[in-house]
Amino acid sequence: MLANRIKELSPSATIAMSEKASELKSKGIDVINLSLGEPDFNTPEFVKEAAKQAIDDNYSSYPPVGGYPDLKQAVCDKLKKENNLTYSPSQIVVSTGAKHSLYNILMASINPGDEVILLAPYWVSYYQMVEMVGGIPVVINSNVHNDYKTSAQEIAKAITPKTKAIMFNSPSNPSGSCYSKGELEAIAEVLKKEDILVISDEIYEYITYDGFEPVSIASFDGMYDKTVIVNGMSKGFAMTGWRLGYLAGPEWLAKGVQKFQGQVTSAATSITQRATIAALNGGKTKVAYMLEAFKERKEYMVDALSKLNGIIPNNPQGAFYVFPDVSSCFGKTHKGNTINNANEFCMILLEEYHVATVPGDAFGNPDSIRLSYANSLDQIKLACERIETMINHLN
Repeated sequence: MLANRIKELSPSATIAMSEKASELKSKGIDVINLSLGEPDFNTPEFVKEAAKQAIDDNYSSYPPVGGYPDLKQAVCDKLKKENNLTYSPSQIVVSTGAKHSLYNILMASINPGDEVILLAPYWVSYYQMVEMVGGIPVVINSNVHNDYKTSAQEIAKAITPKTKAIMFNSPSNPSGSCYSKGELEAIAEVLKKEDILVISDEIYEYITYDGFEPVSIASFDGMYDKTVIVNGMSKGFAMTGWRLGYLAGPEWLAKGVQKFQGQVTSAATSITQRATIAALNGGKTKVAYMLEAFKERKEYMVDALSKLNGIIPNNPQGAFYVFPDVSSCFGKTHKGNTINNANEFCMILLEEYHVATVPGDAFGNPDSIRLSYANSLDQIKLACERIETMINHLN
């Protein structure tokens, strides 16, 4: 018999929609999958070569639980060079993906009953992770009209004596919104006065547009010692299947995470760790070609969606998602069936028009849906045509 924690756990909406799309594809249906956040590029050759060399060099034994020392140093070097943040290897823990790092942090810092502030729309797993460790998610809502961002004043109002942490990502999954330096500085002014752990998910750091320069909240006065940065290799280097993430934060937290990880998973794969050293040393200039492709796709998708009645797209500054508000379609009918919410909108779009997306309630925003443009431009154009056809059939 399953434990209650599993019975009460919601499945990942992004994975569920992708599985539904795969099921239809297996039946020979031409489904365009815009549901998964996975770059459609191969891992760069120089990273693969480093992995091959690691195999030849017999990196086949258990690595240290928290990561190879030279990988930890490569993370420190990256943070110093690109983010002007100084960390020592003892403050770094390497895990099997950024998702793993996030869960480890919560396990190491949150007690049952502690409140964790989430800025909606939040990444799909945040809410469930907080609940799994016994925490209480406290959600601050936003919408397309304020670019899906939360103000410092709203955060201040949400803080209570039970608040233990705040967790957010910028650039954002699902909205692609990015907090500016000024916005983060205002938030930092609120948080630096509080005994609250700031969990800053920066996995989309390399994917920003139009000259936007991401800034880590850890860089502001008073925030370094209370912030833990989470990053990884999946998005920026198209290494989703390699499974490597890392955290950089206070040494007390790093030690706690490493202690927990040692009992649960041990270290990330040795070959992946060696390949990651090459990737981090190569830096973002080695993957700039991906950013150029994402920008072209983003501009096309935003323009196409903005021409459709009942859809209000945002214009993301980062990541590879558009998160349009589709609430104007609620109450309308499609072939005699009323669309009551984003879930029904997405299901009709998938089953009738064969475009897989993700409903926004999975991200804490039930008025919107997430579309990934980590797909070819040709597929994106066809998907937008299919969405337009659906919208034209609503009454």
